[in-house]
Amino acid sequence: MTTFETNALEINDLNKNYPGFSLNHLNLTLPSGCILGLIGENGAGKTTTIKLILDIIKKDSGSIRILGRDCTSATTILKEEIGVVLDEVGFQECLTPLQIGRIMKDIFHNWDPSLYDQYLQKFNLPNKKEFEEFKKLLAHYRSLPTSFVRDVIMKAPSFDMMNTLSRSVLTLYSYDERPNDISISNVIRQSLQLIATFPLLSVYGYHAYNYYYKEKSLVIHTPKPELSTAENILHMLRLDSKYTELEARILDIALVLHAEHGGGNNSTFTTHVVSSSGTDTYSTIAAALGSLKGPKHGGANLKVMQMFDDMKKNVKDWTNEEEVKKYLEDILDKKAFDKSGLIYGVGHAIYTKSDPRAKIFERYVKKLSEEKGFEREYELYALVAKIAPKLVSERRRTHKSVCVNIDFYSGFIYSMLGLPLELYTPIFAIARIVGWSAHRIEELINATKIIRPAYMSVMEHKEYKDLEDRE
Repeated sequence: MTTFETNALEINDLNKNYPGFSLNHLNLTLPSGCILGLIGENGAGKTTTIKLILDIIKKDSGSIRILGRDCTSATTILKEEIGVVLDEVGFQECLTPLQIGRIMKDIFHNWDPSLYDQYLQKFNLPNKKEFEEFKKLLAHYRSLPTSFVRDVIMKAPSFDMMNTLSRSVLTLYSYDERPNDISISNVIRQSLQLIATFPLLSVYGYHAYNYYYKEKSLVIHTPKPELSTAENILHMLRLDSKYTELEARILDIALVLHAEHGGGNNSTFTTHVVSSSGTDTYSTIAAALGSLKGPKHGGANLKVMQMFDDMKKNVKDWTNEEEVKKYLEDILDKKAFDKSGLIYGVGHAIYTKSDPRAKIFERYVKKLSEEKGFEREYELYALVAKIAPKLVSERRRTHKSVCVNIDFYSGFIYSMLGLPLELYTPIFAIARIVGWSAHRIEELINATKIIRPAYMSVMEHKEYKDLEDRE
């Protein structure tokens, strides 16, 4: 490492302007050997500043000097001595950790392959052989007990797939030789079986509903071991079992993006609470399913779809920005759609500047819309995504950024895939069972006490009266 006696960083009168955002007259000096933290609210310009320093984006005016050299003319050797981790990864999702390592080795001359391998081992990332063995294990578990479809799913069909799924999960308890064993090894086994069978329970439940309630043809396809979860869903759901590579790829991405979102959401916290009581896996997952069923949680993408259906009926010109804006304002004024005052799919409790899951989804929405002939609908979604966050931010009178969330696009993608509305929330469950399982295991390993949430009644206190004294 080269030693520099000059300042590590010098920024003089730096300016960068975007539509709706400006970084103006920034001055900063960082002496060598010092540590500086950039602290600010979302949208303050922290990421923009870092990208300007790295010369990833071009400044409008001003100067930036790194270790005494202008950032725009800094040598490759100097840039290799600057470490940075951005919130967005520029690698394609299909690349393996080993392939990424080979790319980085060619980019950075001081790249240490052995250290990189150590990190891969430390984080227990599976190699190709382990991954193939895991896929075989899931394929092995991707079956239901003999006559389960006939005796459980077909005999008592429900018009709500989440109820069907919950009942099926609880019934699987009776087919388990060790249902109450909460040892970690047994819970892992139960979790893998549920992960593998959730697609079957959901799709077969829908076919039963479609047959008994809608009087449609009943066709049951057996899952294929060589297919992925997403491919098997499309294979089992469609009468002809046909699907395109892009369809399977996008559904697979959707399942990955919905698989986990921390422990603070309603259904995952339910998993922790119920697991802490020491109950069995099937009861725990059934409770999580009951939480996910709620329209404020797992049913949010349905609300987005219904909102857009109403919008398409009431907005004559989908390309007219003012007309679309007026409709969105009417929603906020509780004059349009469900009169709730909410633009569904916009805003998030955690993500403000952007929902990274939605960003990934966004890359594929346009591709799928072109393949399926939904270009006009895509343009409407893109227009709402442009207008709505700003409107919501203004109504909340907050300086914080507002963004579209993953639910904004998921319903649209599912509709283009031809998935029935009844399966939207079960698809969410098929993905989220992975996260629930991990959180249940975490709770069983780390927690020893039952979770007792604090509770304070806000009801008016009333004096007790004996039965004889009551009028």
